[in-house]
Amino acid sequence: MRIKDVICSGGKTGFFFDDQKAIKSSAVPDGAAYKGTPVTKGFTAVRQAGESISVMLLLEDGQIAYGECAAVQYSGAGGRDPLFLAEDFIPVINRQIAPLLKGKEITTFREMAEEIDNLTDGNTGKKIHTALRYGITQAILDAVAKSRKLLMAEVIADEYNTEVSDREIPIFTQSGDNRYENVDKMILKGACVLPHGLINNVESKLGKQGELLLKYVEWLKNRVEELKPDDSYEPVLHIDVYGTIGIAFDNDNKKVLEYLKKLEKAAYPLKLRIEGPMDMDDREKQMLALKEITAMIDAEKMSLQIVADEWCNTWEDIKYFADNRAGHMIQIKTPDLGGINNIVEAVLYCKEKGIGAYQGGTCNETDRSAQVCVHLAMATKPDQILAKPGMGVDEGFMIVYNEMQRILALRNRMA
Repeated sequence: MRIKDVICSGGKTGFFFDDQKAIKSSAVPDGAAYKGTPVTKGFTAVRQAGESISVMLLLEDGQIAYGECAAVQYSGAGGRDPLFLAEDFIPVINRQIAPLLKGKEITTFREMAEEIDNLTDGNTGKKIHTALRYGITQAILDAVAKSRKLLMAEVIADEYNTEVSDREIPIFTQSGDNRYENVDKMILKGACVLPHGLINNVESKLGKQGELLLKYVEWLKNRVEELKPDDSYEPVLHIDVYGTIGIAFDNDNKKVLEYLKKLEKAAYPLKLRIEGPMDMDDREKQMLALKEITAMIDAEKMSLQIVADEWCNTWEDIKYFADNRAGHMIQIKTPDLGGINNIVEAVLYCKEKGIGAYQGGTCNETDRSAQVCVHLAMATKPDQILAKPGMGVDEGFMIVYNEMQRILALRNRMA
C-alpha cells in the first residue's frame, strides 16, 4: 500500500495559546481573556486562539489516514518550541514533507515515524517543529493500521512487543480556572484522577503562604465525600501548581517539604500528587531540585507524590529525569515529544525505571490527537492518561473515555 497524496487543512484546538511568563508576572484575567502585554516571542496577545493542522494521507486504495498537529497551551515556555500557527507551517508541510510521503510504500510505524521525527529544517539544522512531528506521525500510525486492517493500539503492541490493555487506563481530568463547578462534574462522572486545578498564580490561587491551595485541597476532599457515587470511589488528587510553591517559599526545599506535609494531611485519606512544585528556569537546576525534594519525601515516608513537568519536555529529558528519580511520576507531555513513537518509548522507559508514567498532553490539542493518544496508552499501559482537549471536563473526558471503550469492545468481540 502506498501513500497517494498529502492534504492539509488548518484548524482550531480545544483551548488557547497562553503566554505563561506574562500570566505569572503581571497579566490579569479578564473574562475568557487576559489583560496585559505578551512577553514570549511570537505572541500578539497574552491569550490567543489555539491552532492546529490536519494532515490527511490519501492511500492508494481510497482510504484516508489522518493525524493532527498541535502544540501545548504554554508554547515557547520551559524550553519548548515556539508558537505554532497554521499559516506558518502548512507551507512547510507542503514544501518539505509532502514530497517525502507521496508515493511512499507503507512499511512499519516505527520505521516511518522515526524518519519523520528525525527530519531537520534546512535553514536552522534543527529538528522540525514538535507539532509537525506529532501530527504527521499520528497520520502514519493510522495509515499503517489501515493498511494492515488493525487498530492503532494493535499496531503499537505488535511493533513494541506489548499487549493491548483489557481494562481502562485511569483518566485524569483538568478543571481550568473553573476549579469548583468542574470538580463536581469530575466526581459525578467518576473520574479516577482530578482536578489539575490550574494553580498558576501565587497571590490569587496558591496564597502567599500557600493558604489558598491548602483550603482548596480540604474542600476537594470534603466534596468527594459529599458527592461520591459509592463508597469505593477514592480518586487521586493531582494538582498542577506551575512552580508557584517554589516562588512562595523561595525555592527552599525544606520549607517546601513542610508545606507539602500540610497538603498531604489536608488530602487524607485521598492520595495527593503535586505537579511542578517549582520551576527553576533551567533543565539541570530543575532536575536537581525535583530530585532533592523527591528524596526528602521518600525519607519521610510520605504518600504524597511529585510529578515532573516543566523542563522535562523531550524524550531525552524524560530519560534524564527518570534516571535521576527527579519526581515520583513524569508527565509525558505528548505534543512536546514530537513523533508519537517517542511517547511509546517514554512510557515504556518510565515503567522500566519504576517511575510513574503519566501520558499527558495539553488542553490545547484536538479530538483526533486525543483519540490517537488513547491507542498509545492502551498499548503501553501508563499509570494515567489525560482527558483532553479543553478545560470543560465533559468534552475531553468523553473523547478519551469513549475511544477507550471502543477499543475494549472491539478487542473483546474480535478475541
